[in-house]
Amino acid sequence: MQTTRSEKLDLRLTPEAKRTLNIAASAAGRSVSEFVLESALSRAEETLADRQHFGLDAEKWEAFMAALEAPAREIPQLERLMREKSIFEDRGQ
Repeated sequence: MQTTRSEKLDLRLTPEAKRTLNIAASAAGRSVSEFVLESALSRAEETLADRQHFGLDAEKWEAFMAALEAPAREIPQLERLMREKSIFEDRGQ
């Protein structure tokens, strides 16, 4: 079933960006509108994927809550790493 598209989205872009979209759409065998819409929706779904609801049965929920409430475990290598100066920090040179 195809839904009628009734909403419009306008955007401003550079000539270079428009050229890139035209070339990519042509390579994909799509119109620029189809290409941009499909690409934007795909990216939106990726962005929202970890923000969607998920369900757990009672046993898995208890395990999840226990993991959240458990004290953080010590990781000596991570502690040592956090004490070391970053390679991006000025080393007095």
